[in-house]
Amino acid sequence: MDTARESRVILLTGPPGVGKTALAVHWGHAVRDDFPDGSLFADLHGYAPDGPASAGDVLARFLRALGVDPRQVPPDLAELTGIYRSIMIDKRMLVVLDDALTAAQVLPLLPSSPESVAVVTSRLRLGGLAAGGARIIQLGRLDAEAALELLARTMGEERILAQPHAARELVELCARLPLAICVAGARLAARTRWPVSEMVDAMAHERERLAALTMEDDIPVHSALRVSYSALPVEAARMYRLMGLFPGTNFDSAVAAATAAVARAQAKQLLGMLTDANLLDDTVGGQYRFHDLTRLHARETAEREELSSARAEAIRRMLDWLLTATADACRVVMPYRSDVAPDVRYPPAEPVRFAGPSGALDWLDRELPNVIAAARLAMSERLWLVPPQLADTMWPLFVYRGRYAERLELDRLGLNAARENGDAVGVAKMLYKLGRSVMDIGQLDQAQDYFGQALDAWRDLGQRDRAAGSLRRLGFVARARTRADDAIGWFSRALAEYRELSDARHIALTLTDLGDALTEADRTDEAISALTEAASLLANSDDPYNQSRVMTRLGRAHARAGRLETAAAQLDQALRAMREIGSVRGEAEALLSLGDLAFQAGNRNEARIRYAAAQRLLISLGSLDEALVTVRLARLDRPGQH
Repeated sequence: MDTARESRVILLTGPPGVGKTALAVHWGHAVRDDFPDGSLFADLHGYAPDGPASAGDVLARFLRALGVDPRQVPPDLAELTGIYRSIMIDKRMLVVLDDALTAAQVLPLLPSSPESVAVVTSRLRLGGLAAGGARIIQLGRLDAEAALELLARTMGEERILAQPHAARELVELCARLPLAICVAGARLAARTRWPVSEMVDAMAHERERLAALTMEDDIPVHSALRVSYSALPVEAARMYRLMGLFPGTNFDSAVAAATAAVARAQAKQLLGMLTDANLLDDTVGGQYRFHDLTRLHARETAEREELSSARAEAIRRMLDWLLTATADACRVVMPYRSDVAPDVRYPPAEPVRFAGPSGALDWLDRELPNVIAAARLAMSERLWLVPPQLADTMWPLFVYRGRYAERLELDRLGLNAARENGDAVGVAKMLYKLGRSVMDIGQLDQAQDYFGQALDAWRDLGQRDRAAGSLRRLGFVARARTRADDAIGWFSRALAEYRELSDARHIALTLTDLGDALTEADRTDEAISALTEAASLLANSDDPYNQSRVMTRLGRAHARAGRLETAAAQLDQALRAMREIGSVRGEAEALLSLGDLAFQAGNRNEARIRYAAAQRLLISLGSLDEALVTVRLARLDRPGQH
């Protein structure tokens, strides 16, 4: 690939196991000095059992790797693509896109810079890339000498010299495919007394058995995998089978230990054995992953050799580990969420520990793809309680960092699971959650429908506190439609319910919302009274987000009443607090209010700066409120407006 840098897009294509990924990674290391801005790598999972990766998910990961705050990554593919291209336009980077299925999957991921290069690997010749000018490199099998050299590097040259004919026969049985040669060589390397001819006999036997069952290109790889698997120690073989059932892509020793019901130290040893046997790849941060063909083989082996009850227990153990870990992270980020207690059958012996709220949020963000995959697996296994519980334990991530597309998918899975289970309480909870999810992306009609359904469901169940929550949310919908009087009505009804229930926290939250609506209706004295009571109720709570929300709304109310200095002090304090806790939405609200205050005071330059900063944050969140900023910015350009 010496001249590959002359093309902006290079497609490496060839059969499975031919070494496409290895070549792309090796070349990337060799030319890394040519790309001073670094490199990006994505596994597109073209042939993964649970389907290929979406371009949106990959772009979101790329943006985070490029330094975009995770909370500022929007859900919409067009917005993701636009941000990615704007960041990449002046960079010189290498982008490796491994195991692509279609050109449509790849195109949004290509760098916009003429100085950057994308290397794509695929089993298929992707016509859409070729038509766009990509350079196509067709990888064939190794020639005989190169195949023998690779085998020698894996198991030692002296053994090949001792049995040259058997060595040549072995690489031919591996179809001169690098993956199969490495797997076979790893087994021989671990069996120093085995002659090469014994491996040849084993491979020949497996090849005959697989010929009637496997596509021709896969036969050498599968036969090598089966022979290598058969040589594993009993416990390592069991770990291989069970982790083949894992629904996600990357996993660590903690979930492996929980799945196999062994100590984490033992899990690390067993995963190390699988790595040494080339049956598993170790990646950064103590993570592991299967090659797609190896994962398929592991899963098929589990289905063949494990009793259905053992497979069901392993799946339940990995799901229980994920439920427990996400619940623990949730409580670290939101200590007041004492209600988060998922129903698990197998509590992990060694729970995950988090250094603090930021670390817990980072972990939830990293595990989100596995959580979505786990919810899908739970649906297929008819474990109906799991998806709604995962939607609940992941809540802090969605509050602080958005991730709207994933949140919506998880909530929909939760609702479907609750309905399948005939769980009236679960259905009501998920209707409420879905209302919040669709409202955050501006789908107000759907939000009102979901909240209305939730309200009816909670009333039927006799749960007044939950019904009050739905009333409050209907107030939010009215506010979003700029119907202040309707919003005041909904919030007042919710507040009356919470006062009767003596629910101090929800009284405070509803007073906050009511105060905001009263401000919009120019009833500022009533607004300040409500917000001051809310601040008093929240003063001693471990809830910095809602304490900061009250500050923002008090600032708005004082500004509407003409007390500009008091308003500025409240809003500056709110902005600092929102930045400190890492709430992008809260920061944007404070900036927007500071912009309004500056405009009210006649300081158009400061207003423009504040609005522009708020707009950037809201665009990154994919929020409907961004349109309100556009209106304000346009107002600045009209003379005589105050």
